[in-house]
Amino acid sequence: MHILLGPAASIPLLVAPMGASAVLLFAVPASPLAQPWSIIGGNLVSATVGVACAGWIADPVGAAALAVALAICLMFALRCVHPPSGAVALTAVLGGPTIHALGYRFVAEPIAMQSAALLVAAIVYHAVTGHRYPHVAHQRPARRAAGSPVTPKETFTRADLEAVLNRRDELLDIDLDDLESLLRDIQLQAYARQFNQLTCADIMSSPVVTVSVTTKVSEAWGLLKQRDIKALPVTDASRRVIGIVTRADLADKQGFRSGPVIPHVLQRWFKPATDSVPLVGAVMNPDVRTVAVTTSFVELLPLFANDGHHHIPVLDAEERLAGMITEADLIAGLYREAYTGQQRAA
Repeated sequence: MHILLGPAASIPLLVAPMGASAVLLFAVPASPLAQPWSIIGGNLVSATVGVACAGWIADPVGAAALAVALAICLMFALRCVHPPSGAVALTAVLGGPTIHALGYRFVAEPIAMQSAALLVAAIVYHAVTGHRYPHVAHQRPARRAAGSPVTPKETFTRADLEAVLNRRDELLDIDLDDLESLLRDIQLQAYARQFNQLTCADIMSSPVVTVSVTTKVSEAWGLLKQRDIKALPVTDASRRVIGIVTRADLADKQGFRSGPVIPHVLQRWFKPATDSVPLVGAVMNPDVRTVAVTTSFVELLPLFANDGHHHIPVLDAEERLAGMITEADLIAGLYREAYTGQQRAA
């Protein structure tokens, strides 16, 4: 600030409440109390009220009490509550002759400039460190379209949240969108916990068709089409999984396609001849995600829902292939468990 206004400026280099503001902006950037309008609006409102009360009331104790009370009321009315701003109002009243001499310049020069500088620093810091600031609420889930998969029945709506918060008549230090997202995640976790006893051994497909690294690609493609499956685990002589090959692997790398036969025949006629027969080992993906037969249903959910897996080999206690889990297996197991639970309840 002295760089901007010159060494002769008789204003504070830094006022104490900015330290408390820094804690909020840098340590809890998701808090509604730390958002840009909160710090700028709260500090400017409080500084203005503090200067006014200091000029109106000779008694510093009475002026300080009124300044803080009015600042809080105005911050609530303007939706810019920022706890350190209460100290800004106190500083305007009890800051001493230097602060009093500034009058309403105290609002613009120390408070507005320091608040803006702190806000810019926080934005830069969080951008560099990969944090979200200013805070952006989690995207709310879209409405379920007709025919889409059924999710756990909602036990609350956003209107319910707003009604409960209004009845409490107090400010919670959490964004409403974040609170809603948190509660829905908890609801989903509680729903999934009902199936915690369900494991891969209960829902996996077994036995599994496999291939080896020396299997011809044409044979692998024939197995995929014959069995109407989308992936084949690649195993060694001990049935340990060393890779996986999918229809996409063969389609992308070897030119196999579903569809009319004649265009594919023509494509192979005009394809440059090679001396070697393509083998699965050359096209398989060696980076395979596997799970144990004891892996619970709850642990499987994020692998399919969040990580994008469609087929996961299941290993026994000796890490040999015991089965395969697909999205269809997961849905079938979920349905069977839910149906069995309903029958037990009845």
